Amino acid sequence: MRVDKYLWSIRYYKTRSQATRACKKGHVKVLEQSVKPARDVFPGDRIEIRKNQVQHQIEVIELPPSRVGAKWVDRYRKDHTPKEAFAQQEFLQEAQDYYRKKGTGRPTKKDRRDLEDFAETQSEEE
Repeated sequence: MRVDKYLWSIRYYKTRSQATRACKKGHVKVLEQSVKPARDVFPGDRIEIRKNQVQHQIEVIELPPSRVGAKWVDRYRKDHTPKEAFAQQEFLQEAQDYYRKKGTGRPTKKDRRDLEDFAETQSEEE
């Protein structure tokens, strides 16, 4: 089975074209080598996927016949991703939130228009 189809089948990517794009960009490695989307995977292969700044490491247990439900994903792959990788992602998210909270910073176009309307009403009242 092709690596892009496998990653789509076990729900690492929402669409097969996203899986193909990730392979072309070098985000997917099989046996520590970057692969093209058409590379075949076999049971026992180890796949590394870089997604959302986390390096996922999975092992192919079995090849699914087609896209499988979320309950059945563990039948076809074994996840070896270290827990520290997810902790690091949470830390990065918290650090980003610390520097700029949602709604702060530069005003949006809507905010600017509201300010202009407010300024106009204030000048008309005077």
